[in-house]
Amino acid sequence: MLVRIKRINDKFNDIPLPKYTTPDSAGMDIFAAVEKPITIEPFSTELIPTNLAIELENGYECQVRSRSGLAIKNGIFALNSPGTIDSDYRGEIKIILSNFSKEPYTINRGDRIAQIVFARYEKVNLIEVEELSSTIRDSGGFGSTGK
Repeated sequence: MLVRIKRINDKFNDIPLPKYTTPDSAGMDIFAAVEKPITIEPFSTELIPTNLAIELENGYECQVRSRSGLAIKNGIFALNSPGTIDSDYRGEIKIILSNFSKEPYTINRGDRIAQIVFARYEKVNLIEVEELSSTIRDSGGFGSTGK
């Protein structure tokens, strides 16, 4: 699949486009396009620009996900992960990063800050009904199926 990608401002042309780190990676690393470092204080959230916009085919979304290394080593998470970039959005991709550690964390120009994964989706038609079919689980949730 081909995805059209655009740099928004030439002053960040030194920052790589998203890329796969290994041949079998599902997610592409995406990089911070910041002029000066941004420090995310403990238990705070910052919106980090990437200087990129994309054009997706209808029926596809781009999901933004946390980088596992940032999460386990530094407590940095993409907040609404997976976040969705819809196929009709043409604005700048920005990453919502939250710091769940007790230490400040600084994002520098060109840092790998998240992953993006492209996925197909289907539109559905909802039909309102009075009853739903019964299952063994029924309405059991949040741990109802055991440990």
